[in-house]
Amino acid sequence: MESPRVIARLMRLVGDLDTAEELAADVFVAAVEKWRDEGVPDNPAAWLHTTAKYLAVDRIRRRDTQRGKYLLVAASEPRTVEINEDGDLADDLLGLIFMACHPILSPDARSALTLKLVCGLSTEDVARAFFTPAPTIAQRIVRAKKTLAAAKVRLELPEDRKPRLDAVREVVYLLFNSGYTATSGNRWIRGDLCAEALRLGRMLAALTPSDTETLGLLALIELQASRLRARETPTGEPILLEDQDRTRWDRLLIRRGLGNLDRIERLGGTVGPYALQAAIAACHARAARPEDTDWELITALYDGLARITPSPVVELNRSVAAAKAFGPEAGLEIVRPLFDVPGMRDYYLLDAVAGDLLCRAGAHEEAREHFLRAAAKTQNSAERSTMQGRAARCAAGS
Repeated sequence: MESPRVIARLMRLVGDLDTAEELAADVFVAAVEKWRDEGVPDNPAAWLHTTAKYLAVDRIRRRDTQRGKYLLVAASEPRTVEINEDGDLADDLLGLIFMACHPILSPDARSALTLKLVCGLSTEDVARAFFTPAPTIAQRIVRAKKTLAAAKVRLELPEDRKPRLDAVREVVYLLFNSGYTATSGNRWIRGDLCAEALRLGRMLAALTPSDTETLGLLALIELQASRLRARETPTGEPILLEDQDRTRWDRLLIRRGLGNLDRIERLGGTVGPYALQAAIAACHARAARPEDTDWELITALYDGLARITPSPVVELNRSVAAAKAFGPEAGLEIVRPLFDVPGMRDYYLLDAVAGDLLCRAGAHEEAREHFLRAAAKTQNSAERSTMQGRAARCAAGS
């Protein structure tokens, strides 16, 4: 959780991403060694940032031999002395995101670099988020860092944020999704990533209070995060939406999400993809029971979303809504063509949705095959267990 903040603070001090990452690794090695012998300090985050500052200053002093460079370091010291101020750290972290989303980089490079650098995801997890081979993502990240270094891009919160907002919003939502349904590991949910995305979404909304799409993103994250406590069993097994105990949904987050949707309406701005997705999440939040869900409205909202941001994942979600509103065959009509879309064949949720719709249509053996394929494709052990269980129930004809 603290790694991106340490890297952000080091980047502000040393001005070089590779050096900042190298020093951050040294900080955490020092923490492991020190804390093993002396115990974890009362304020571990402050310890990490203090150590990071000392290592950075030491590196600068060894690197820069001219006295003028020392004076430059001294002149910048007032911005870095108060390392415990949350506001400064928040600015650093957002500054790191805006730097990684610099227009000089391609859209794919921006997102990959930010997920790796700011969100701490492994290269493999980033690759799964983009349906792209891990070596390709690794090369993309290396090239992005070299491009930023060659252009001497500094860590900052730019005055004109609009050109980078789309990329920043995308990264924040990718981060949330990486925690909402973890792509690897033995837990279905990574609450730390969800909490970080929620925090970043609020910081971004505070920076751009009149931007309706940023408010839409925040509303979407708040409404989806409201279900986190009900999405898995105490042992980490997934609980599907229709089986969740809705009394465990966080009512405060729901009120905040609905409140942000009201703000969007009052601002009268154009409704974009995040606001549309938030409106879909609001349909679930307003339904006290699964049978109260307005699936026809959700389908109509997905139809609008598919028109303004067409993508295979939107189509997959639209198929689920259509099946709920009009029957499983309506959903299967949308799902079947997706198996011909490059990259989707390896997406385990495509097989999972197809299996669910086929099971509801009575095609149990075909559904079983899809669930087994989904189990083989997912890297998350909790999700794999769930898919195998669904396959077993299909074999029993239920």
